Amino acid sequence: MPPARRRPISLPSPLLRRVDALVTAFLSPDSGPAFDFTQPAGEPALTAPDSVSWRVFKNPVALYIGGVAAVILELGEPRVRDAIWQHSDFRSAPLARLRRTGLAAMVTIYGPRSRTEAMIAGIVRRHDKVRGQTSDGISYHANDPRLLDWVQATATFGFMEAYAAFVSPLSTDERNALLAEGRPSAVLYGARGVPTGMDDLDAFLGEMAGQLEPSPIIGEFLAIMSKVKVFPGPSGPFQRRLLRAAVDILPAPIRERLELGKQWSLGAFDRSVVRAAARAADRLVVPAAPAVQACRRLGLPEDYLYRTPGSDRQGSKISTK
Repeated sequence: MPPARRRPISLPSPLLRRVDALVTAFLSPDSGPAFDFTQPAGEPALTAPDSVSWRVFKNPVALYIGGVAAVILELGEPRVRDAIWQHSDFRSAPLARLRRTGLAAMVTIYGPRSRTEAMIAGIVRRHDKVRGQTSDGISYHANDPRLLDWVQATATFGFMEAYAAFVSPLSTDERNALLAEGRPSAVLYGARGVPTGMDDLDAFLGEMAGQLEPSPIIGEFLAIMSKVKVFPGPSGPFQRRLLRAAVDILPAPIRERLELGKQWSLGAFDRSVVRAAARAADRLVVPAAPAVQACRRLGLPEDYLYRTPGSDRQGSKISTK
């Protein structure tokens, strides 16, 4: 059943300008101008605006929860864990790392195809230099196609489950569509065996579960995420709720295997707070948001993704070819 039609939320102009500035600052690169999702006018993205992906990825609360869940799953795999923890600046500069990762995700979904392909090619070149051995002597390479399949699958799983749990349920058809829509970008990243349907995803998660293991690094990651200031204001308690929400959407056998116990359980009150925030964010049209800018690039109304459900969206089907 498609989600109920909701009206966008309008904020008072001073508050909207503040939120707009915060979004721009978070997604701006460390050097150089901010990425302009409104240009080149008319150039399509890798996926169409009437896709499930465009609807899901516009929600910042679901992206935060899903992104944390994905990293937990990735840190459970020893080779991926070492590649992330030993070859990135996450521990020393977590906010900068989160900003770069967030921008890359937004460009992958909403960016014009030409600039998206160029960005991904640059990431692939940088990852090609990431090689090493785990503490158990297992060799790894960041561009190993099987590891890339896992990274891409965990990301899609996290975003999909976070949206379904805290924003709006997704049907099996919508889940299959979301997975299939991710294949073009996954292939560009080098993940050629990424699951493209729920049966494939369930099988892949089951296959990989036996290779996952607990690690103090997962606890260190969650501790960092509880302290780094991602949201404005006194947001510490809220961020900790989002971390518990991320653990909550993990498959129960994997959560148990990673030894994420009761201290990470999401209580009924916290669940209601997270759900209320996620659903409100799904209706808030922020002019600086990549989803809104991308709609403008394609000549669509700014509230195109916020006013109507994906399966009932009015307007022409816009090709991504």
